[in-house]
Parts: sequence; structure tokens; C-alpha cells
Amino acid sequence: MSAADATTTLDALNRAFFLNHPRAAARRLEGLSPAQAAVLLAAHEPALMQPVWAALVPGAADAILAELPDDLALRMLLGMDLGPAAALLGRLDEDRRETLLGAMDPGLAGELRELTSYPVESAGHLMRTSFLAFDEGVTAGEALAQVRHRRPEAVGQIFLLDGELRVRGRVPFPDAALAPPETRLADLAQPVAWVSALDPRDDALALLETGRMDVLPVVDAHRRLVGVVRRADLFEAFKEDVAADIQTMVGASKEERALSSSLFAVRKRLPWLHINLLTAFLAAAVVGMFESTIARYTALAVLLPVVAGQSGNAGAQALAVTMRGLALREITVREWFKVTRKEAGTGLVNGLAIAVTCGLGVLLWSRSFGLALVIAMSMVISMVMAGIAGAIVPLTLQRLGQDPAQSSSIILTTVTDVAGFLSFLGIATLLSGMLTPG
Repeated sequence: MSAADATTTLDALNRAFFLNHPRAAARRLEGLSPAQAAVLLAAHEPALMQPVWAALVPGAADAILAELPDDLALRMLLGMDLGPAAALLGRLDEDRRETLLGAMDPGLAGELRELTSYPVESAGHLMRTSFLAFDEGVTAGEALAQVRHRRPEAVGQIFLLDGELRVRGRVPFPDAALAPPETRLADLAQPVAWVSALDPRDDALALLETGRMDVLPVVDAHRRLVGVVRRADLFEAFKEDVAADIQTMVGASKEERALSSSLFAVRKRLPWLHINLLTAFLAAAVVGMFESTIARYTALAVLLPVVAGQSGNAGAQALAVTMRGLALREITVREWFKVTRKEAGTGLVNGLAIAVTCGLGVLLWSRSFGLALVIAMSMVISMVMAGIAGAIVPLTLQRLGQDPAQSSSIILTTVTDVAGFLSFLGIATLLSGMLTPG
């Protein structure tokens, strides 16, 4: 047999193998270096290789596609279903992805871009596309050989996939490295949780905490692996959210930075300052209702800031704890009664303790038992109300589908001021017979 005949026969055998046993062919290609696999794939028409491409695990497919020329890679992608094509494109570096998308029909490219982008608050937005994944039938020795070819960024976890590229388990990389080479990865597998790419990133954090993992697989609608979310990335995102929430709680925009222009800051802050002004007039109206009482007992005006300040601090503490619980998913809106009861109880105990201290101080200062009693009673009431408001305000905003951090501090300040002034001046009016005019 001539060399040409041998080559023709070998090509025919390869074609038959690729056509009739695409999954087995994919496993063989994964065992080659990406350059070798690309040469072998380039020798055959893309239509023949589509079933093989569909069976290649993430990582191997990415590395092989990176070795193909643009025209062949484009034809390969055009022959794939939208979902797998989008997943493969999403794992390419940005320059190569844009080059391939730019060569496609604009309508198709737009669909693929939409499929490779995820909402900001989703797990998919934070996921990384560099990870280790192997067919569950691969041995430890074969996996380590492929790792040397691919040279991934991180090798903490190996994810195992079935024939449909769905996540089946995980193997810590040290377990695979220390196992006998002939050991199947499936025999080393541990259970694994996963999160959908469109699920809220809060769900990803909850699963990471429950499973005590550092890396969580992200899957598509068919449970095919598309990426991983790392604990460090999630915590970094939550740190940014907390920093933004600090601004929004007081009416500043999340987009504003320390070096933003004054015009931008004014445009973002001024509407909330007007709202704050309206709420301040509401608190002032409450004080105005007791104008005659304040005129007769001027000491009340001196003590008004004490009541307002103390209830405001108590409310801010309750607000901060509740906001943290919502952000870290320690609580949900369904637990509103439990949270509110806890903050009311905390406000009652703290209010009683502060009432004793404050009452004694006012008694020594004013020599009026009636005034000391008034501020002590109002301190208990206002701090209980402040604790309840600190819990209810963010929970209510969450229940209404709004950002619980959005200017909740402004709303809380109004509630605590009104509650503090109303309780203090109302009790003073009721017990006016015990007060000393002046």
C-alpha cells in the first residue's frame, strides 16, 4: 500500500470514528495537546466535527478553539446550537471573542452577546470562565496530563461532567494528584452544589457557606457547566455593595465618587435633600403642636435634642443590623415579626437603662422630679419605637421590591424624630401638673 493510500485509509478511519463515536473521539482529543487536537480537527470539515465539539468538556474545547484559525473557528461556531456556542464564546478572551462576533451576521452576533451577558446582581456576572472540568470516566493520570497541557489559572477543584456536560461532582485537586494514576475520578468524587447563571449572587454566597467551598460551579438552563464563582469575588462584590449602601442610606447616589464633579453630586443629592426638608417640617409640625407647653416650660426645649439624638442612635443601630442581615441573607422578609420583636425588646431594655441614667442627670440639673420622670418615660417609648422602625423600614422596602438601603436613613430619622418629640412633649403635657414653670 502506498503512502497516499495509507493516508486516505487513516483519514477514512478517523472520519468513521468521529462520526460514529463522537464522545469517545472527544475523550481522545482531550488527551492530546491543544495544538495537536486543532491540527486533527482542521483536517476535517466542520459539519463532521460538530458532534465531537458538542462532547468536548469546557477547558479542552476552549484551548483547542484558541489554536484554530479564525475562519475555521467561525465555521465551527456557526454550526453549533446557540447555547453551547455562547458558552464557548464566553470563555474566550475578549479580543478573540469580538473578532469572531464581528465576522458573524449582526443579528446572530447580537443574540450571542445577549446570551454571554448576565444581570449585574446575578451569579453569572461574577463568574470566571477558567476552571478544571473532566469527564467522570477520566482517570487521575489522564487528568493530570491534561492539566499540564491546559495550564489553567487555578487548580483547587476538579469538576466532573457526564456525557451531556452536566455537573456530577467535584474532586479536590490534591486528591487527584495523590491518587494512583489508574484511579477513575468518579471514584474520588464528592457531592457538589451548583447555582444557575441567572440566580442572585446572594444564592451563590449561601451555597458556598453551606457547602464550605471556595469555588461554586455555575450552570446554564440545561445544567451544563459554564463557569465558576469564587468566594473571594463574591465578598469583594459585597464589600462594594456595602460601600454603595452607606451612600444610598443618606440619599447619595451609588455612582458618586469622592472625586466626582460638584454638578454630578448636586444632581444626585438635591432631590433627597428636598425630601429630607419635607420630613424635617413634619417633625417641626409635631413640636408646633405643643408650642404652648414649651412656652410654659422652657426646659423642655433644652432637652428635646437629647431625646431626638438618643432615639436616632438607637434606630440607626437597629437599621444597620437589619441591613446586614438582609445583605448576607441571614434574614428574609418572612421573619419580619421575629426581627421586629427582637429590636423592640432591645429598645425596651436599653431604654430602661438609659432612662435611669438620663432621669438622674435631669433631676440633678433641674431639681424637678416631674421633668426627670417625663424624660425617663419618653426615653423608653422613643427607643422602643426607634428599634421597631430600624427593623421595619428596610424590611418594608424589601417587601415592596425596592432597594432597602435607598435613603432608609432619611425615613428612619423622620420616624425617630416624630416618635421622640411626640412622646416627650405629649407626656410633658399630660404630666404638666408635676413640672415647674420656667
